[in-house]
Amino acid sequence: MSYSKTDLLSLKDFYQNQLLNDTVPFWFPRSIDTEFGGYLLMRDQDGSLIDDDKAVWIQGRAAWLLATLYNTIEPKQEWLEGSKTGIYFLNNHCFDTDGRMFFHVTRDGHPIRKRRYYFSETFAVIAMSAYAKASGDEAVAEKARFLFGKCIEYSTSSGLLEPKFTATRPSKGIGTPMIMINTAQQLRENIGDPRCDEWIHKWITEIETDFIKDDIKCVMEQVAPDGSIIDHIDGRTLNPGHAIEGAWFILHEAKYRNNDPHLIALGCKMLDYMWERGWDKEHGGILYYRDVYDKPVQEYWQDMKFWWPHNEVIIATLLAYTMTGDEKYATWHKMVHDYAYSKFHDNENGEWFGYLHKDGTIAQTAKGNMFKGPFHLPRQEWYCLQLLNEYLKDS
Repeated sequence: MSYSKTDLLSLKDFYQNQLLNDTVPFWFPRSIDTEFGGYLLMRDQDGSLIDDDKAVWIQGRAAWLLATLYNTIEPKQEWLEGSKTGIYFLNNHCFDTDGRMFFHVTRDGHPIRKRRYYFSETFAVIAMSAYAKASGDEAVAEKARFLFGKCIEYSTSSGLLEPKFTATRPSKGIGTPMIMINTAQQLRENIGDPRCDEWIHKWITEIETDFIKDDIKCVMEQVAPDGSIIDHIDGRTLNPGHAIEGAWFILHEAKYRNNDPHLIALGCKMLDYMWERGWDKEHGGILYYRDVYDKPVQEYWQDMKFWWPHNEVIIATLLAYTMTGDEKYATWHKMVHDYAYSKFHDNENGEWFGYLHKDGTIAQTAKGNMFKGPFHLPRQEWYCLQLLNEYLKDS
């Protein structure tokens, strides 16, 4: 199938309406913590609070979203002020004495947990860069650039962070170059940083060289340091939605580089490989984990449908279609869009449920927890809206 201009206009209107009249209003203003700053995001299907603890990385994501809406949709003061309270909370309550960030804090900012990785920092970078652009606050901009530099250090210098495993079976994950690509892209687009282009190129090269396996048409989730497959359960486990998220980061970079043909081909190849491995041909939707050799997967939730991979695949397929004109991607986009909005969306209360069983029935009702909040879904709707506005303007 193909999308006509009328189809794309309807899609644009749909994403805009969902974003501004369904998704964002579910979270804001009620999630803004007027007493301690930051956001109260652990909510049930009707928006009622189920826990008042705060996941630091989702505090950063929410601050990014509000500042980005201000920068790109409409300069609403409540969005700017909403982002500001998240930046305040991050700066005043979420950094340990060693300069690293916590992962989980109480409502008033007392630390509960600190993890081995630095994803709290990467989301603080994008939040601060978006807020700095919105507010003109140069001190916040400098903090964003400083934290980006720390993330580069953490990703390239051994010994700075406590290792998760012993040295018996060394490995590396695709998550690090992926998240750093997107962090650098957001920093570059919001306030600029001369390091971004060079590092993005390095991280894309690492993904292409070590994680993409053309002989078996696969994108690995983790590999040995030399890029070889680790033939053990953890090493064989694939996350198709995660790899497809990486695919659209690379397609986004291709657009930035004047539709670089190599990067378009690379991003589309990653999408092609992992759609084939991830799409559930029986029930529809994206399966959470697969084994590279089709052996049993260890995690019991391996055949569930989580919300966020569907957001990433919706972006990737629409981006691939608008960049290549290949009707296959329009077909895939319609398949994943129709599945996701019919299964995850809560018609009564707005927003999406996070977790479905393999057959598409709801596994549990929470809209927000330590891992789900106002990010993947609103980012998808915002990105697709921006993409279609640009594409329709030029077509």
